[in-house]
Amino acid sequence: MFIPTTKAELNSLGWQQPDIILVSGDTYIDSPYIGVSIIGQLLIKEGYKVAIIAQPDINSDLDITRLGDPRLFWGVSAGAVDSMVANYTALKKPRKADDMTAGGINNRRPDRAVIAYTNLIKRYYKTNKPIVLGGVEASLRRIAHYDFWDNSVRRSIIFDSKADLIVYGMGEKTIIELADKINAGQDYRDIRGICYIDSMAKSEYIELPSFEQVREDKKSFIEMFDHFYKNNDPINSKGLVQKHGNRYLIQNPPSPHLTAIELDKIYELNYEYDVHPFYKIFGKTKALDTIRFSITSHRGCFGECNFCAITMHQGRRIVSRSKESIIRETKRLAQKSDFKGHIFDVGGATANMYDMSCKIMDRIGPCGEKRCMTPDICKAMKIDHHSQVSLLKDLQQLPGMKKISIGSGLRYDLIISDKKSGEEYFDNLVENHVSGQLKIAPEHVQDDVLSFMGKTSADYLKQFREKFNKKSKEFYKNQFLTYYFIAAHPGCDENDMRDLNNFIKNELKLNPEQVQIFTPTPSTYSTLMYYTGIDPSTGKEIFVERDPLRKERQKKIIVEENKKK
Repeated sequence: MFIPTTKAELNSLGWQQPDIILVSGDTYIDSPYIGVSIIGQLLIKEGYKVAIIAQPDINSDLDITRLGDPRLFWGVSAGAVDSMVANYTALKKPRKADDMTAGGINNRRPDRAVIAYTNLIKRYYKTNKPIVLGGVEASLRRIAHYDFWDNSVRRSIIFDSKADLIVYGMGEKTIIELADKINAGQDYRDIRGICYIDSMAKSEYIELPSFEQVREDKKSFIEMFDHFYKNNDPINSKGLVQKHGNRYLIQNPPSPHLTAIELDKIYELNYEYDVHPFYKIFGKTKALDTIRFSITSHRGCFGECNFCAITMHQGRRIVSRSKESIIRETKRLAQKSDFKGHIFDVGGATANMYDMSCKIMDRIGPCGEKRCMTPDICKAMKIDHHSQVSLLKDLQQLPGMKKISIGSGLRYDLIISDKKSGEEYFDNLVENHVSGQLKIAPEHVQDDVLSFMGKTSADYLKQFREKFNKKSKEFYKNQFLTYYFIAAHPGCDENDMRDLNNFIKNELKLNPEQVQIFTPTPSTYSTLMYYTGIDPSTGKEIFVERDPLRKERQKKIIVEENKKK
């Protein structure tokens, strides 16, 4: 069932008023790949009347008022990505296309979308219904943060939007508890996984340096972010407070991770796997091509790349679905009239972390000062691809199945390091699950730059490439690797890019297509380095390229040089 988005749909369901209205910066695709769809379908399963308004026009009341005021609360999200990332390139140029907008033209999502949508609601509704922020934009901007587009430290987004609270991270448990408490007229401020504003600090919580301090002093900013980053797991994290003027941001400890059983139930809700008909008339939504016949097998990532915010949103711990649940979803997809026998992806933030775990992390939470994969892969981590090999083999044998591809990014260093099932996984992957090309993301090859990125040695890349080419020949497969590289990351200068270019020409012997200029996004250590010019692990100053022309020149060292070949 589609979540209703029009008055006619409400009437057809016999609903006089929605309990909850969700507002999103994306076109409404009803899919388990879309956060607002998961939240909406889950709330409906729990008995609540939920409606969605996608990409409302912020210059009129036409969209935002078409369903009336909700009985309980408004839920506001910018969509699947931060609206500033969606709207601008790394050089701050407007993006013309938007894969999450029907018709593909980037003209429906406002800058700083959760602020714009909250203001829109307040403009036309003078009731006291809470406005709840959620999704990536709100979650990663929940404390004082450096904003690349303003080139300044901004307040928590709850202050700038004047919303009532934030549900941060993967919010399924939190949103149900919140709905239940608001419905019962109870105080919700003790719920885990939320942020709110108060006039007083909580003495049992860790007090971060204030907004005013971190805006003026970069060392205070580093101290703030370090506490923020290390208090992000539900097992061992404390609550946080941060003063903004004469008020306080209160961040309750994170919500517990879902269990495998709970995750199964969420991904087996009644999704349509399609764009809602109300929005489909505006044209094709390109993102649907990728996600319609793709399957999420797990959440979380213990890779902790410094430029990636997945750890701060999904968490470091891997929570995997059962094989049986994934098979049931695959069978449902296979019954769709336009299914051609090809599942485009079975994976997550990192495809091959399915069913990997650390007993220490599961018992006491993540290590405070130690990472799972850098500088070396921790021996306590269970690195074993057996479960994914078994899963993929069972999916491939389903009736009518022609191809199961891996479309998510892979950590090739995990495959090389797996002495139990790595070779079996590699053989199965190369023989059966590459759809012409396989995505990998070395990002760079120079040791110092890789260290700043939080990535492992380029030796793993060399080993993986050699094995991939050899295996492809053995299986008579005409397939190749697609490499993603980053230019102008903190600590990277033009000499480092020339080293990368030499590696690409001499070792990889290819013309790279995927070279991205680093974009500083909220709540990552790489963004912290970009803003402060300091490596937080050593306290030493590092080179940071901030000039847009020189950033582009770093990229051109790779792209332009290889075009001449």
